[in-house]
Parts: sequence; structure tokens; C-alpha cells
Amino acid sequence: MAFWRLYYHLVWATKERLPLITSDLEAELHGHLIGKADALESIVHAIESVDDHIHIVVSIPPKLSVSDFVGQLKGASAFHVNHMPDATGNFGWQRGYGVVSVGPSGLDKAIGYVRNQKEHHRQGTIIEALERVDAEDNAPSLASADE
Repeated sequence: MAFWRLYYHLVWATKERLPLITSDLEAELHGHLIGKADALESIVHAIESVDDHIHIVVSIPPKLSVSDFVGQLKGASAFHVNHMPDATGNFGWQRGYGVVSVGPSGLDKAIGYVRNQKEHHRQGTIIEALERVDAEDNAPSLASADE
């Protein structure tokens, strides 16, 4: 096996940004995503969500593209949630995702940011560049995240 250390901060949103990630669903969803990532030989360093989007700091092996990884996690998790007991079949993710590569020296900061998502959203201390899920957003450039 090749040596690799690749770290990514990923974010993607529920379909139509609907508040589909309820407190009742969150642990099951996170567990399923971690399990799928593990099956893809990836390492989840942190995962957290608010009602309409999710953040994951993950190491993805170089044999797997980021877009394939995200696609597999989104597809598997939507299928899983929609087939749970009492499921309405309405759970889904919108197209697109955001990804920022993280260096080894920034890994702890990225993990801390993700683990504190709920607090960042409550206090309005989010970093806009780390909340982007598509190029259409009017969020500032990534350079502003370091200012």
C-alpha cells in the first residue's frame, strides 16, 4: 500500500436546503456515513451537521477521487435514510458539494471547526468559505477564510 496523507473538509446540503437532518436522524446518518467512508478505506476525522447541511473532515485514499467519494456517501446515505422504519422517502441531498484541502498543520483547526458547527451557526461565527456547496453561492473567496 502506498503512503498517503490527504485531508479534506467537505460540505454538502440537503435537497432544496430543507431542514431534513433532525436530531432524531443525526446519529443514524452520521454513523452510516462513517461506516460507508470506512468501507471506502477512508478515515473520518470529524463529522457534524445542522438541519440542512453536513460537514466532514476526512482522509480519502488517492485511488478514489473526491467526487466519487462524495457521490458514494450521498447516494448510500440517502438510500439508507429513505429505507429506515417510518421513512417518508423524501430524504435527499442537493447536487454539488464544497471541498477544501487541509494541510497537516491545519487539520486540528478543521476538526475543531466541524465539531463546533452547531455553535458556529448559533453564534454566527461560521467561515463562509467553508460553508460553500456550489460555485453559484455568493460567498467570499477562500482567501477570506484566513484573514
